[in-house]
Amino acid sequence: MPRAPSTQGVEIEYVTYGPDDGPALLLVGGLGVQIPSWSERLIQELAGRGFRVIAYDNRDCGLSTYFDSWGRADIGTAFKQARAKEEVKAPYKLEDMADDGAAVLDHLGIKQAHIVGSSNGGAIAQIFAYRHREKTATLVSIMATSGRRGLPRPSDKANEWLGRPKNPSGTREGAIQEALEANDILGSPGYPRNDAALKAKAGMLYDRAFYPDGASRHLLASIASADGRVPHLSSITAPTLVIHGKDDPLVPVASGQDLADTVAGADILVIAGMGHEYPDAVCGRIASAIASNAARAG
Repeated sequence: MPRAPSTQGVEIEYVTYGPDDGPALLLVGGLGVQIPSWSERLIQELAGRGFRVIAYDNRDCGLSTYFDSWGRADIGTAFKQARAKEEVKAPYKLEDMADDGAAVLDHLGIKQAHIVGSSNGGAIAQIFAYRHREKTATLVSIMATSGRRGLPRPSDKANEWLGRPKNPSGTREGAIQEALEANDILGSPGYPRNDAALKAKAGMLYDRAFYPDGASRHLLASIASADGRVPHLSSITAPTLVIHGKDDPLVPVASGQDLADTVAGADILVIAGMGHEYPDAVCGRIASAIASNAARAG
């Protein structure tokens, strides 16, 4: 796969799907999300609607540049510092990760794209929309919070999952078990689970790039950047759509509603039975909503 140069000497691995002459759509992933982590069904649905879909590995994950010298993030200490309103030090912030997405577009010679971010990638996409206004045709934030203090917190199980080490054994079998346990906590109660597909994808992602230290630093960047974007959200002018699962235990739906209430003219789609993931059965609906929002750009 090709790489795009970005800031801090970072190189970003990326791939494209769909017609080369279609409207560009940039997928921005969340904590530790690799290119193949994205739902294949969702990418097919988007490419089938004519979009040139661009997915990339965020810095510090997948096949993009790692920040090995920093070491594994101490998430417990970072949360304590954030609650005490102390500075949380990190090797990069979400603003840097938003700039990486812009660098991919520049590398491809794309002047403007529809920006679609999921989970922590939704936060990065929000930053992209006000930091790179001229590059943002529309914004779609999925399963993401506005970052405002005082919003409902994750469920107890989801909060414990967020802070614990992922696959401490470091084995392929451990990665598969971790994927099943994560889905037990974050999955969609309204839709059936495909264990075989979950295991296959977890094994494939492990083989491609198992790097939990990077995922811990993604979370550290999110904690260090938590309050920074809220004052800017009301300045977003791109047509905006918020998509959220009604049964999301990690980012409660009120967090998505707050974003929709903050960005002028934003629409919101709440999907019953959906947790913090993309069940295949809802991917067509999500892709249609993204296409409808893209049409608002004119």
